[in-house]
Amino acid sequence: MWRYLSSMTLVLGLGIILFPQHSNKENPPGPEVYSTKYETTAKLSLLEQDVKLTDDLCRSQCSIDYARMLSKIDSGEPVLNVLSEMKKEHEKMDVLIWSKQSQPLEKGITVGEMPSSYKEQATSYLKEAKIAVDEGKHYQSPKFGAAQHVYFVQGTPSTNRDNSLIGVIHQDVLYQVTDHQMKNLRLEPYPSENRWKVESVDTDTLQDKVVDHPEDNQGTSHYHQNEVVVRFKQDPTETQLTQIKNEIKAISAQKLGYTYVFRTESMEAKALMAYFKKWDVLYVEPHFLYLTNDYYDDQEEASNKDDSSSSQTDSGTSSSSATDITTNFMPNDNLYSKYQWNLPLIETVQGWQLTRGSKDVIVAVVDTGADLKHPDLNNKLLPGYNVISDNDNPQDDVGHGTHVTGVISALVNNNLGVAGMTWYNKVLPVKVLDQTGAGSTYSVAQGIIWAADHGAKVINLSLGNYADSSFLHDAIRYAYNKDVALIAASGNDNTERPGYPAAYPEVLAVAASDSQNNKAPFSNYGDYIAVTAPGVSIASTYPNNQYAALSGTSMASPHVTALAALVRSANPNLKNTEVYEIIKQSAQDLGTKGRDKYFGFGLIDVVKAVNMAEQSSKQVSFFPQSLSRQLHLITKKYAY
Repeated sequence: MWRYLSSMTLVLGLGIILFPQHSNKENPPGPEVYSTKYETTAKLSLLEQDVKLTDDLCRSQCSIDYARMLSKIDSGEPVLNVLSEMKKEHEKMDVLIWSKQSQPLEKGITVGEMPSSYKEQATSYLKEAKIAVDEGKHYQSPKFGAAQHVYFVQGTPSTNRDNSLIGVIHQDVLYQVTDHQMKNLRLEPYPSENRWKVESVDTDTLQDKVVDHPEDNQGTSHYHQNEVVVRFKQDPTETQLTQIKNEIKAISAQKLGYTYVFRTESMEAKALMAYFKKWDVLYVEPHFLYLTNDYYDDQEEASNKDDSSSSQTDSGTSSSSATDITTNFMPNDNLYSKYQWNLPLIETVQGWQLTRGSKDVIVAVVDTGADLKHPDLNNKLLPGYNVISDNDNPQDDVGHGTHVTGVISALVNNNLGVAGMTWYNKVLPVKVLDQTGAGSTYSVAQGIIWAADHGAKVINLSLGNYADSSFLHDAIRYAYNKDVALIAASGNDNTERPGYPAAYPEVLAVAASDSQNNKAPFSNYGDYIAVTAPGVSIASTYPNNQYAALSGTSMASPHVTALAALVRSANPNLKNTEVYEIIKQSAQDLGTKGRDKYFGFGLIDVVKAVNMAEQSSKQVSFFPQSLSRQLHLITKKYAY
């Protein structure tokens, strides 16, 4: 996908900036915002912006890592040990060279090997770096290389200028982000990647549809060519099940809850659907695919020691006076102040004076998994589940789930990387999407049910399809009726067509906005949108100890998920329907006055929502009687 960066002329200057100015626009976006030309142009600009910001994040974090290594060496730790340890933790650091001032580079202590394909360029920049650091200057070269093999050279002098650290850093993360965002922002037709036998169809008619251009993704769903999902009115007996398997020549028949997934090589989905009409079924449908819509107690105690003026409850929540907020709650994470425009915009820091979360309120991220060893995540992750491989290792092999998880729960105040929105809420990683970023209805449904059965109070679903699947809806209802708050991304096709699971009534649907509170150019819209959250160039965690900036409603959704976790931490007695109402009622109105199809009730507001949750715990009845009655009827309507 690197060709999209090197060969396309990307349009700049669309007014998307990284640092926010609050606005409350009273008019909906103009018609041009919904044109295919505008959408594609804006998405390409965002792609370039995300790659550039990821480059900045990489360079900033590497500068900090170099300074830390030099500090360790200056304090007496063996040079070779320090360099080897860093190389082991950060594979992207291909070469590390420590040398004394005026000492030739080849005489220094070296760990790693030069990239063979670009050795000449690397050597040239290393010489420039050595001259700079010997003069006491910091040095970073331009990027060099291509595709997955892009590098830059960095040089950092020690504080006393007696020695320095120079190295070659591999930036394959730029290729990964490019490839990821081409899919996540729907800048290319859905690729089968040779992983699935996939058919593309019009969602309304299930008629075959050729998807040759990115705009064809709108209203298009994808399903397994030789599989169907069946829910019988009464489960078949073993004899009947054997008969079915024989007649369709089934390779497999899996059951999840009340529903079966049948797979065969001899019949295609439409023929299978016709076959099951003769059985007593509630529904039979294609097996659809879903795509990404792009504290640990010791840490908790350490944070509390640093936060001597705040009071800590057993649940992990805390409170403090407003005058202490800047000194006690402003995170020291080294990428926060420069890159995380999104958290101040939604009043996150102010919200932390009321609660920073609770370890008892578990958040499930049903996605591509998470990087289980990322230093900014690993103490916040609970043992999860890999539905794809049917094991307990939900290691992320895509990056999407790791990024989503970081928005919710990257460790705060640990002098590292980015800050998540919650300090103490644990995350349950559930891998339901494979290495292509796609997963079946069965895997997504199974992941939702597993999370609900394993203690999740909030579930994030940054994935979707335009097909209204009864199978998936059953799983959504199951979690909803267990009082789980379900938050989902609306989709990245800039279309009014409802996407699922976001459009199900049991789910809180999230649209995306930029740093100026404008509708993100990719964000889907419609009457089902509940609220809006930041979703443009969001900095967060990425696999292999890295950080990246991504755009998408996938990035907006976890902001709302984290808010739901904070709301439930502030008042654990709230029902999921009440959590939804608090998030909507506390939102900052955007667009046309009142609820609209572009922003829903508006931009989420952490401090207002948490304050409403706390106030509700002090009142006998927080909601008006009429509203309580409505919520009761909603719950009753969707109960089994």
